[in-house]
Amino acid sequence: MMKLGLVSAILPDDSFEQVIDYTAQVGFSCVEVCCWPKGKAIRRYAGITHIDMSECDDAKLLYYKKYAEDRGVAISSLGYYPNPMDANQEAADVAIKHIYRLIDASAVMGVNMVTTFIGRDKNKTVEENLDKFEVVWAPIVAYAEKKGVKIAIENCPMLYTVNEWPGGNNLACSPAIWREMFRRIPSPALGLNFDPSHPYLIGASYTKPLYEFKDRIYHVHFKDIKIYQDKVDDYGHFAYPTLWHSPKLPGLGGVDFGAFVSALNDIRYTGYACIEVEDKAYESSVEDVRKGIEQSYRFMRQYM
Repeated sequence: MMKLGLVSAILPDDSFEQVIDYTAQVGFSCVEVCCWPKGKAIRRYAGITHIDMSECDDAKLLYYKKYAEDRGVAISSLGYYPNPMDANQEAADVAIKHIYRLIDASAVMGVNMVTTFIGRDKNKTVEENLDKFEVVWAPIVAYAEKKGVKIAIENCPMLYTVNEWPGGNNLACSPAIWREMFRRIPSPALGLNFDPSHPYLIGASYTKPLYEFKDRIYHVHFKDIKIYQDKVDDYGHFAYPTLWHSPKLPGLGGVDFGAFVSALNDIRYTGYACIEVEDKAYESSVEDVRKGIEQSYRFMRQYM
């Protein structure tokens, strides 16, 4: 059976211990723990630090693991979603350095999973980005494989706002790209963190790829999206997606989660599946945030 969890980003003001206590209380089996470096958030739901690597030695990392385990909650992954292929090499270097740190920490904790983006250089073509991907990621993946850690790349295009336009900040958003990624870096340490809302956003199937890439699905996000057709009619799909869509709690958008979970069952996926709450309608207060989390838990529980 899949293990239903929560992405911790929606609880930015809680400590690690508070996140674990709350998710255990709700009934979650796991948590994807956000591990950004301390500093200013670069976008919504980013910059969240529930484990601060700058303050962690091995003993501290093992403390976090035991704290969660003692409450019946697994850490599904250490999550960090920057742009490791940023055209700004200084920014890219910061991201890459932290990914290596998370690989080390994940190995020490026995989590053995890092969830992230491959990134994208918006000054380059798709073909040039694939060449850059191979240069940037081959040593990272080789290091992760040596450590026994899997890297699960989320399929989000990161193409929403004016700052992410054109092209987006994450290349790995379609099956055509994934095939080329895995051809260039065939290591079993490299896989996908699959979120059905992203294919839905770009008008692609969110079930068909599961069958082709069943051996590369290492982690799953449950998130929904609502597309406003009247706004698409006005702006068109080539406008900033923030103009014509909104992230929603599972069940409140257009994703058919019954079909999605059924496909996951077909491929015998039994790994971690974490709800990613990013619905502004449930963010006006701490109580609203928790209401959204608990409503999402109840909705997804019917399928699992």
